[in-house]
Amino acid sequence: MGPISWIILGALAGWIASKIMGTDAQQGGCANVVVGIVGAIIGGLIMSLVGGGRVDGLNIPSLFTATLGSVVLLFIVKALRK
Repeated sequence: MGPISWIILGALAGWIASKIMGTDAQQGGCANVVVGIVGAIIGGLIMSLVGGGRVDGLNIPSLFTATLGSVVLLFIVKALRK
């Protein structure tokens, strides 16, 4: 995956995760990209532990994995802020 694919996947995954976690109003576009890319790494680690797929392209399974990791990341951030 090239850098453009990472940015697109990160933006989509970060935006979807922010909608799920209710943090969309607090985040901008750049934050969504960063959350999505870090979430893809976290999601890849989680999926490798349970025997699932990995983030290997701009496709639906990779988007699911990145969104899962992004939701976990936002959950941790929200818990630490309280």
